[in-house]
Amino acid sequence: MSDKKLSAKGKEAREAFQLVLAEMGKVVVGQEEMCSSLVLGLLTGGHVLLEGLPGLAKTLAVRSFAAGLSAKFTRIQFTPDLLPADLVGTRIYNAKTGEFTTARGPLFANLVLADEVNRAPAKVQSALLEAMQEKSITLGGETWQLEEPFLVLATQNPVETEGTYPLPEAQVDRFLFKVKVGYPNKDEEYEILRRAHGLNPAEAGKPVLKPKQVMEYREEVAEVHLEDKVMRYLVDLVLATRKPGDFGLDKLKPLIQYGASPRASLALAAAGRAQALLEGRGFVAPDDVRAVAHRVLRHRVILSYEAEAEAMDADSIIDQVLAKVKVP
Repeated sequence: MSDKKLSAKGKEAREAFQLVLAEMGKVVVGQEEMCSSLVLGLLTGGHVLLEGLPGLAKTLAVRSFAAGLSAKFTRIQFTPDLLPADLVGTRIYNAKTGEFTTARGPLFANLVLADEVNRAPAKVQSALLEAMQEKSITLGGETWQLEEPFLVLATQNPVETEGTYPLPEAQVDRFLFKVKVGYPNKDEEYEILRRAHGLNPAEAGKPVLKPKQVMEYREEVAEVHLEDKVMRYLVDLVLATRKPGDFGLDKLKPLIQYGASPRASLALAAAGRAQALLEGRGFVAPDDVRAVAHRVLRHRVILSYEAEAEAMDADSIIDQVLAKVKVP
């Protein structure tokens, strides 16, 4: 395994993002995976989907994350009556001048919180998808490039289905991570209660990072060394979801309808590099890949009806893949 060290700039990037996590910790109790996923998303330029029941601090986490950055932040509450213009903006006619002016929508920001993203219809999702994939918005026949960094942080409730529109697979695949947000443990819930009653009040996060710095630090992530055998390992993980029989996982064949796309391999590599940087290493270890594997793969592995009948979820499939594929 390589012993490449982080550069001075890489160490600076790690310290800066650790500081962002520390600021989030002043407001959010627990939920370390959710908080780290937001930071990894910013480091790699990947969008993040947060899935969890109401009241689990999804919106609070995104708000506190945005507070740690000197960047433009907008929040959009998705509803069934939302229109594409509510996201991208509209053209307004000025009767006095006889000219049209452009009123930009909330997607023209660095960080966009799409709250309950699965409550909006297909036309709205289409407008959001263009921004996510192309980093651009088409409005009035003109295409506008969005300022970097640009990140969509979306939330959705996994239980309530009334009045929701399942996200298209093509859109779900554009998210770097799908993070499952769970309940806090006993000590965390006690701390939440203490803060609510003013016994240990939460401090508001303060800006510690600028957009220009984020773009500079992304270049450091790209410099993290990804050794060939680790690259082959992450490719094997993805291939095991497509052809499980080739890896001695024959019992998974009837459970997987579609395996992960090549975008999953790219996401594993990018997230693995970012994870290594946060761990203070200049090279990607297999443990870095394993640390992000569930978040990268769970929304890209499409299960069959048989898997649903057996109450199997994508995480249990990924567990078996990680246990079987040989680690270099």
